[in-house]
Amino acid sequence: MYKATISITLRPSILDPEGKTVHHALTNLGYDQIDQVRMGKRAEVWIDEEDEEAARQVATEACEKLLANPVTENFDIQLEPVSEEERDEATA
Repeated sequence: MYKATISITLRPSILDPEGKTVHHALTNLGYDQIDQVRMGKRAEVWIDEEDEEAARQVATEACEKLLANPVTENFDIQLEPVSEEERDEATA
């Protein structure tokens, strides 16, 4: 069993209106040292596979088919092994 933590972000060439709005709000709050904000999303997916390579393949396919828009978004997958007990605790 593996937990995939997937970070999904807009490609650098894509405008990020949400990031600009958040940057503007932070500047209004006095955080002038923040130069740029890009917003994204994170998904945690528990994958029932025996080895890391198979789990990574499942996570990659899930991103390519549903979780990320391949035209506008990039994704990064971090995998960590988890026990059944850890998974059950996290979803309780």
